[in-house]
Amino acid sequence: MGGGWHRDRRRGGLRGRRADGYERTKFRHWIDEDKDGCNNRNEVLLAEAVTEPTVGAGCKNTGGTWRSYYDETTVTGPSGLDIDHMVPLAEAWDSGASQWTAARRQAYANDLGAERSLVAVTAKTNRSKADQDPAEWIPPAAAARCTYLADWVGTKLRWSLTVDRHERDTLRQLAASCESTDVEYEPV
Repeated sequence: MGGGWHRDRRRGGLRGRRADGYERTKFRHWIDEDKDGCNNRNEVLLAEAVTEPTVGAGCKNTGGTWRSYYDETTVTGPSGLDIDHMVPLAEAWDSGASQWTAARRQAYANDLGAERSLVAVTAKTNRSKADQDPAEWIPPAAAARCTYLADWVGTKLRWSLTVDRHERDTLRQLAASCESTDVEYEPV
């Protein structure tokens, strides 16, 4: 198929072609922005802990509990969690980040300025999401779906990322059942 589309054999559907040049390493992430010894992955873990973990040398977290809102699972200990980029790095690349400077991509990958740009979720749900947009993946917990859509749209707006037609149509369709959900964001 021409026109920038290819058949995605994993899902049997069509997906926009990845913009040339995407490499995860172009988004330097998990830096220690405030130089307190905790990288941004650990900062998210600390901020989202339901029960605070013990923080040891090198910001090593032990113990603690978290609630993964994607699948409504309580996780004890940080090893069962991934930090999800609400809009995955590959999706961001396809949506405009390919034109950004390295510094802007680093800022995006480490965005602690918006509560939902980075979220602690079970490794299982984060890996099932991979680099998919809401047209291809929605959290398994029904109660999470409106929050997820608002977080997705808020992140796209915050960073001035584009939305393709299929993604837009799916967002509109799914948002119809989210009338009481607001999209909040502050542009960077």
